[in-house]
Amino acid sequence: MKFIHGLHYNNIRGDIYGGLTAAVVALPLALAMGVSSGAGPIAGIYGAIFVGFFAALFGGTPSQVSGPTGPMTVVMAVIFTEYTAMFPERPEYGAALAFSVVLMGGLFQILFGIMKLGKYINLIPHPVTSGFMSGIGVIIILLQLGPLLGHAALPGPLDSVKAIPEIFASPVTDALILSGLALVVVYLLPKKINKLVPSPLMALIVGTLALYFWHGSEITTQIEHGKTLFTVGSVSVLGNIPTGLPSPQLPIFEPALLAGMLKSALMLAALGSIDSLLTSLVADNVTRTYHESDRELIGQGIGNTVAGFFGGLPGAGATMRTVVNVRAGGRTPISGALHALVLLAIVLGAGVVARYIPHALLAGILVKVGTDIIDWDYLKRIRTAPRAGVAMMFTVLILTVFVDLITAVAIGMIMASFVFMQRMVNLQLSSITAITEPHHEFPLTDQEREILKDARGRILLYHMSGPMSFGAAKGVARRLASFDEYDILVLDLTDVPQIDFTSTRAIDDMLHDAWDSGREAFLVGCNTQVRTMLKEQGVIEKINDEHIKNERVSALKDGLKIIQARTGHKNHA
Repeated sequence: MKFIHGLHYNNIRGDIYGGLTAAVVALPLALAMGVSSGAGPIAGIYGAIFVGFFAALFGGTPSQVSGPTGPMTVVMAVIFTEYTAMFPERPEYGAALAFSVVLMGGLFQILFGIMKLGKYINLIPHPVTSGFMSGIGVIIILLQLGPLLGHAALPGPLDSVKAIPEIFASPVTDALILSGLALVVVYLLPKKINKLVPSPLMALIVGTLALYFWHGSEITTQIEHGKTLFTVGSVSVLGNIPTGLPSPQLPIFEPALLAGMLKSALMLAALGSIDSLLTSLVADNVTRTYHESDRELIGQGIGNTVAGFFGGLPGAGATMRTVVNVRAGGRTPISGALHALVLLAIVLGAGVVARYIPHALLAGILVKVGTDIIDWDYLKRIRTAPRAGVAMMFTVLILTVFVDLITAVAIGMIMASFVFMQRMVNLQLSSITAITEPHHEFPLTDQEREILKDARGRILLYHMSGPMSFGAAKGVARRLASFDEYDILVLDLTDVPQIDFTSTRAIDDMLHDAWDSGREAFLVGCNTQVRTMLKEQGVIEKINDEHIKNERVSALKDGLKIIQARTGHKNHA
């Protein structure tokens, strides 16, 4: 196994151009997501550098570019706000706890990869994925309503919704103009220009220059609610951004908070894994390659662990940056690693320029990110989509926005499991054939047809096929109970490959119901696995050996003999 998956040097020019292009796209997004998380713009850049570099080196998707994403930023914003709010007099301690959670989340992802859980991500049904991705898109948009109109971002979507009347009643005109400019650029920039200069970067450049020529370069500092605000005129800007490499910080653990930290870390790990592997599938489709999911989880985990160690935002495979990288020619981990190194070079010298970037511009860019995350394709198909899937999607969406992501996905998976189980039950029940008279819909030999004809409806052939599960067990027994005009029951399990404990109880009940009604019962066609299960649960011992048959025709013959013995009719079979 190669140390770096997919590494080769036959595509150097494409990888260099892909890495440079991805870095240009990543810069404004990393800044915006850092601000949105509450940890600051530099945390977004550090996250893009460390997750981007180490996920490229150790991941399982060669062309993937990783860094802070909308979903991860939303969860990180909740975590960062929660822990800094616990220690209002020592916000740096709360921030250290939050980044310790990031580190723990990375370790969980590494564990997921080692345990080979990557394949199970594919078991999440599309309506659930669609619901939580769309919910995250809605959260991003709601959180940016304040900054769009020149106000501070509120900590949660519900607070943002409640503050809408106040925000819209008192907009900051200059900020509104800049955010409107950003929205026009990111949504309406012609494709030809967008290929040369990505729309987020164009919005950043145009908006920052507009503010500079409008109000000059003098930054005013003020303290509001214990926070330092930087403004140019009436517009809030990023202000002082640290330059240089970050100092490593050891993780901090509070015993009283450990349970909550573990839950938050699992949330980050689960979301980062889903987000990354979904992007891996996109990369596979574009490059016509196949990723290694477990290796990708390990690479993402290493990246997030290092990011948490250096105060960077958690990240995942970023769809937009990955597609941009591939279209620009990137095919190997060189492009993803180069994108991180370019961002590092920018951080070492561009802080002086970045301090003039207005929050309103970043809010406009993030609104575009939010609308891109929403699953519009599923929403367009909502009229023709299965009702159960639509219900799942909206349930997960609402819970994502107003409760939390883990609860949303957990309830979505429970709903999906019940829907799937019901479908399997319906499929199993529809596979049951119960006949007393021969007909062409069920394949019978000529001899079997003749026996059923001679039995004149007194033999009930009850044929089941497919695995019998606990979900269908009661239905199987209930359907048999609807028949009462017969003397001989032939339970045909020839096409049943396996049964579970509940199914053995159902078979036992069917046999006892027949015996209690004075009927005879035959068991036919049990394979080794089914016979073993029935024997272990004591069902086989209750049946006479002559009533356990390997072939259906043998049971039908013996059943007809019993009927004729009771009625005195002659056997014509």
